[in-house]
Amino acid sequence: MQNEPIGIQQDLNDPRVGKIAKYQKLVIGKTGLRALFKYEFIIMLCGSMPGALGLFLRSKLYPILLGSVGRNVVFGMNVTLRHPEKITIGDNVVIDDNCLLDAKGSEKSGIKIGSGIFLGRNTIVSCKDGTIEIGDGSNIGFNCEIFSASRVVLGKNSLLAAYCYVVGGQHTFDRTDISVLEQERKSVGITIDDNVWFGAGVKVMDGVHIGRDTVVGAAALVRDDLPEFSICVGIPAKVVKSRK
Repeated sequence: MQNEPIGIQQDLNDPRVGKIAKYQKLVIGKTGLRALFKYEFIIMLCGSMPGALGLFLRSKLYPILLGSVGRNVVFGMNVTLRHPEKITIGDNVVIDDNCLLDAKGSEKSGIKIGSGIFLGRNTIVSCKDGTIEIGDGSNIGFNCEIFSASRVVLGKNSLLAAYCYVVGGQHTFDRTDISVLEQERKSVGITIDDNVWFGAGVKVMDGVHIGRDTVVGAAALVRDDLPEFSICVGIPAKVVKSRK
């Protein structure tokens, strides 16, 4: 379990740190002019460039920023990379327009995207001192979010329809003398096994384990563990049938 306060706002409001240093800490993850110029040049040159030329340039230049990138990886327009050196991507991956890959946090945190994966338009994959692993062959629809403040694992061949949220973290709210924002952030993590299917709008809360080959109906709220090969619906999600 992770238990620590939100620090991003504190870092951004620290008067002892200059604006460029704050930007590098938030976006690039490294200090120094060389790292800054490399990041800015590549993003400015091809980040929003349309058409085949933009796809070609991003396929050649984005790997320079990232930790590692496999073969035949497609980056759409306006893909945002934060702390890119802590992001690894396998082979045959498509990252559609306007996606955000944000790996900011401690040195142990990061994003690992397997092979044969599709990330739909406007999808957010975001760490705050956590790790995210997306298994081979997974398909994540548009406007989804996967968030981790400790560890979130999405198994192989997972299918997430549009507007799904996998939220690996939460706030405490025990005290009433201060706001929820000022209280501690806790995270147990989320594990989703292979071959799951989430309908549109499914929300998975922190601390949940979902067994393999499970189907979760549209708009369900998953706050408890779900067994393998189950069909689940509702708020909160309940097992209504076994696929076996």
